[in-house]
Amino acid sequence: MQKYIGEILLIVTAIIWGSGFVSSAIALEYYSPYQILAGRFLIGAVILSILFYKKLKKVNRSTMIKGALLGIILYLAFALQTIGLQFTTPSKNAFLTSVNVVIVPFIGFLFYKKKIDMYELIGAILAVMGIAVLSLKLSSEVNIGDLLTLCCAIGFAFHIFYTSKFVKNEDPIALTIVQMIVAAVVSWIVVLFRGESSFSLETEGMINLLYLGVFSTTIAFLIQTVAQKYISETKAAIILSTEAFWGMAFSIVILSEVMTFKMTIGAILILCAIIISETKFGFLNKKSIEEIT
Repeated sequence: MQKYIGEILLIVTAIIWGSGFVSSAIALEYYSPYQILAGRFLIGAVILSILFYKKLKKVNRSTMIKGALLGIILYLAFALQTIGLQFTTPSKNAFLTSVNVVIVPFIGFLFYKKKIDMYELIGAILAVMGIAVLSLKLSSEVNIGDLLTLCCAIGFAFHIFYTSKFVKNEDPIALTIVQMIVAAVVSWIVVLFRGESSFSLETEGMINLLYLGVFSTTIAFLIQTVAQKYISETKAAIILSTEAFWGMAFSIVILSEVMTFKMTIGAILILCAIIISETKFGFLNKKSIEEIT
């Protein structure tokens, strides 16, 4: 069990993010996308600062710099995704965001000459194919929204990569707190600049914003940062990509969407991606050795 702690924590993160699709859809009826980002990051920053104030007092210069960089990247990725969604379809937005899975291993290769694990790369490509089948509605048009969403995917890829890199030498909780505070500060500057400081106080809107802040932001990003201490960045990206599958599952259960054959194929491809990246077909080699002996 200890061996798979990173994988288990990231699956929990993906499940939480998947459930967040429903809350986001409801919250958007009451708040602008920028208000949702400002609200969820502020909730995350406040809760983490209260719970781990002792960690906050011991934050050093290195953690501050790395956490601030992660916070800025995180906000930019979310903002690009949000802006992109205004010009493209939700299915394309979800699919193009998931392309970060394939980008992650190439960041290590291009910037740090890190060897690409072929099994993880195959898994990453399969995951993207699975998400394409799950969410994509065929369309040959490419617009500004698609390009912005692709930029958001690059942003999320850098966030996953540098979280894995930084967490090796930094306290994951302290790193998450600084990241959340910086993202909150940036998001509130944007909200005030846009003149969107007036928030709806309707119960349904506030409950869903609170859910996004507590679960999809505070708990999920804390778990993600801790988990990436135990797992490679490409594996992390593949497991986190199952958020699309969990989003579909919660939509079927909560919003009564119908499970289609297309959804089943997409889910199988994502499952195959995880199996390949995790096992590297080691179980086949083991079987071959047993047959020889």
